[in-house]
Amino acid sequence: MTDTIKLLVAIGSDASLRYASPDELKCVLEQAQASVELTLAVELGNGAPLRVELCIQQVEQVPQMHAPGQGGEEEEADVPPPEQPKPDRPSPPPTKRGRSRRG
Repeated sequence: MTDTIKLLVAIGSDASLRYASPDELKCVLEQAQASVELTLAVELGNGAPLRVELCIQQVEQVPQMHAPGQGGEEEEADVPPPEQPKPDRPSPPPTKRGRSRRG
């Protein structure tokens, strides 16, 4: 398992491996004597064999209905405006301004 993790780290950190075709990556894995599960995962394009090797339970993925930042204008209209902060003490009443008489 440790070798598989090291190989996964190497693949993730090396762009030529990360973007290699499955056939190219399979050759590299065979030369590195990778586990059967890792090689099979590359061949199938599926991480299920790796989950078995690494003893990881598959997490059920729930589809997101509203991804952040992907909403339309309609959704924005449903969001209430933020509440205005209230002052710590009440503000004084407005003063009355009278007309000045000249005269």
